[in-house]
Amino acid sequence: MKQYHVYILKCSDKSYYTGVTNDVERRLHEHQTGVNQTAYTHNRRPVELVFSEYFLDINQAIAFEKQVKGWSRKKKEAIIEDNWDNLKELSACKNGSASNQHENASTSSSTSLRVTTKNKVTSLHNTKSDEE
Repeated sequence: MKQYHVYILKCSDKSYYTGVTNDVERRLHEHQTGVNQTAYTHNRRPVELVFSEYFLDINQAIAFEKQVKGWSRKKKEAIIEDNWDNLKELSACKNGSASNQHENASTSSSTSLRVTTKNKVTSLHNTKSDEE
């Protein structure tokens, strides 16, 4: 059965790169050798693989990759350190900029993604108001 991996690389400049592949070893080698000169990681080598999670469904892998790419550095570091329980706290608004529009929205859509990692299932839930 084919597996798809969402992976995070730590670059030499301490930034993170998130990608999806069906062959982590091949993809890491491509990043390390600089196969694509226009790639984000090309001028940030060497890179280190710091996170990899597999999915059996490519659509789930792509959805998770997109979600992680939108995360803060602290949220990425939480999953790198296997601290999945910290994601909710790290998602909380700290500066009061979020209004009550989420609570008062008449219609909303919801997306959930279940991630299985190290024999643990984590549900990631993202709610988006139609009024945004």
